[in-house]
Amino acid sequence: MYYGADYYPEHWPEERWPTDAEMMAEAGLNLVRLAEFAWTRLEPEPERFDFAWLDRAIEHLAARGIRVVLGTPTAAPPAWLVRQHPEVLRVRADGRRVHFGHRRNVCLVSPVYRSCAERIVRAMATHYRDHPSVIGWQIDNEFGCHDSARCYCEACQGAFREWLAARYGSLEALNRAWGTDFWSHTYRAWEEIPLPFADALPANPGLALDYRRFASDANVAFQRLQVDILRELCPSHFVTHNFMANGFQELNYYDLARDLDFVSWDNYPDLRRSDPAQLAFNHTCIRGWKGANFWVMEEESGAPGTTVISPNPRPGDIRLWSYQAIAHGADAIVYFRWRTCTFGAEQYWHGILDHDGRPRRRYYEVQRMGRELQRIGAQIVGSEVNAQVALIFDWDTAFAFQIQANNPAFDYFEHLKRYFVAFHRRNVPVDIIPWSADLRRYRLVLAPALYVLSPDAAARLRAYVEKGGTVLFDVRTGAKDVYNRVAEGPLPGLVADLCGVTVDEYDSLPPDVTVPLVFDTPIVSTQKLLAHTWCEVLAPQGAKVLVRYGGQYYAGQPAVTLNTYGKGRAVYVGTIANPPAYERLVDELLSSTGVQPLLDTPPGVEVTARWQGQKRLLFVLNHTNAPQSMSLPGEFHDLLSGQPLSGTAVLPPKEVWVLV
Repeated sequence: MYYGADYYPEHWPEERWPTDAEMMAEAGLNLVRLAEFAWTRLEPEPERFDFAWLDRAIEHLAARGIRVVLGTPTAAPPAWLVRQHPEVLRVRADGRRVHFGHRRNVCLVSPVYRSCAERIVRAMATHYRDHPSVIGWQIDNEFGCHDSARCYCEACQGAFREWLAARYGSLEALNRAWGTDFWSHTYRAWEEIPLPFADALPANPGLALDYRRFASDANVAFQRLQVDILRELCPSHFVTHNFMANGFQELNYYDLARDLDFVSWDNYPDLRRSDPAQLAFNHTCIRGWKGANFWVMEEESGAPGTTVISPNPRPGDIRLWSYQAIAHGADAIVYFRWRTCTFGAEQYWHGILDHDGRPRRRYYEVQRMGRELQRIGAQIVGSEVNAQVALIFDWDTAFAFQIQANNPAFDYFEHLKRYFVAFHRRNVPVDIIPWSADLRRYRLVLAPALYVLSPDAAARLRAYVEKGGTVLFDVRTGAKDVYNRVAEGPLPGLVADLCGVTVDEYDSLPPDVTVPLVFDTPIVSTQKLLAHTWCEVLAPQGAKVLVRYGGQYYAGQPAVTLNTYGKGRAVYVGTIANPPAYERLVDELLSSTGVQPLLDTPPGVEVTARWQGQKRLLFVLNHTNAPQSMSLPGEFHDLLSGQPLSGTAVLPPKEVWVLV
């Protein structure tokens, strides 16, 4: 298993490099990422390359058995490039061109920038194609961060019009799809089509959605430009990119993942706001973008900070976060960063070592885990997460909700997480998938708020239910077609017959209003079950009522229904609810589908599993600051401690078991 750090030898005197390599090896690190922001050092002036310094740094690492992932440095162009070609700088939605002085400040559509990027990538690939220590590449760095997913320059305007011509074929088709008769926006020439600038909002929803699709495609195309070069020159190397999470919704990550060997991502838990379920949801999303195991290319190893400093990871946090990532499908952990830099915009973004480069608590925690992975990593790497529950994430829907949130409090990512958290608390693994995935492997498929619903998606979900599957839909399902036009039929649109229900009317609630929910099969509970944000009054067309509203003018009306369709069932949840309501609903779904939790644990103890063929690895993580007692259903062996465990066992605070 690869275990490493992001390293910047260009930040430190060369005489320090051997010491760093030795300390890395002593900590059990066997991998570093290099050079993803070193364009100026690699190409000091146009077409003059200098790889000698990087060669020497790699030699020191190789002498300690440390392998290398090289980053293509295209996220931070040199000053000479921008001075010679200021037109490569990105234009914001307000029409202003950004300035040099940050990163991710360029237009990825720019022919000049693409040519310069191709030149540096080709030079690096040619130089390192046969280097025995270089095993792979990270394309660029965090596409879309710093509000860089979309550009509004003249090059993008021309490229967008070409993209539209290819998509629609004719202006007549585009006008019809977008409904341009509204506000007299009918186009008679492609050159008349604008960009959705900030001073022209709200834009036509069709135009706004297509521009998000185009911008996402532009990022994918820029990545593919580099992937193709690396595939040509370095066929034995892997190619990845470091994605983001925590609610980033600006690029279609399914598309971005498609050209890569595997997905990587940057995991920075926020001690002020994140909880174990949020971190687990992030890992599950990353695993879902390609439907495969992933790497963590930047794992937090110290307090993040630029102008202010976030809380420091507490003792045990770094190791616990790393094992949680592995439990959810990570096959490598790479810490950001090896040493905290003394200069630059991120001089307070702490690494394993502080500014003085001396080993302290965080280093020794990393070292402990490094030695553990040297013993057990081979038993973990390549094993897979097998879930029986899937949660559909749709990028067209995410983009459409950005354009029209429907309610100010609604966030698509947060809404999906409501369901995920309820399953996570019951230690039930979940996959994040597109609607186009193979649904047959799942007993239960959740499709919350599938706002943009295509005929193909509806047909696939209908076929899944007909053959015996259980699917859950909820608010705003089928409200829009693929052109971001409102559906003309009754909601939930193309799946109304599948759900056996229609939406009679809907109510967008202000933030201080809640509505009681009454389950038709009451249980004794001290927790109030409440709807908020959005309430749909349902009219069953053969479906059975499971939950009714207990207030507002629709008191007594259906809120949740269940319909039998073919050999399967469709649940429709017509509201957004508080956590106890989702937990109650999930309990009923688990009972009816036969999906079993992995293990019953106290609150704050997370359990997930990876499978190596028929061999199961059960990860048990105590996220609390107190010892937790639980009953184990059988006899187990903990790979980390080497101890047998059975019956009632106690997991210390911030500790982990890997049980076989």
